[in-house]
Amino acid sequence: MVALRLLIGLAGLMGAAGVALAAASAHGADASRLASASAMLLFHATAILAAVALLARGLLHGGIGLIAAFGFALGAALFAGDLTLRQYAGHALFPMAAPTGGTVMIASWLVVTLAAVVART
Repeated sequence: MVALRLLIGLAGLMGAAGVALAAASAHGADASRLASASAMLLFHATAILAAVALLARGLLHGGIGLIAAFGFALGAALFAGDLTLRQYAGHALFPMAAPTGGTVMIASWLVVTLAAVVART
């Protein structure tokens, strides 16, 4: 399925960006924001891969599980993008971008729960 392959590709990009931000955080002065951005990208890249695997096995409801997985990608991108832009450009992505991303990630975890409860297996 195209959506699952897209999610796997996004997870790969998120993982690579997460490792790069971890390195930047370790070697940069006053780069604690980058460590948080890295963690969110790495954790949620893994969550996306897990959701894809669960979807492929039918353990999550298809449509609901896809919403959760794409929510992980969107939320992590907003959160990490905002913190990274603040670090390097000195301004936010947009007002409340990081909290919005965090809220989307929290909601996506709840959607995973719903997708598991209503799955047909």
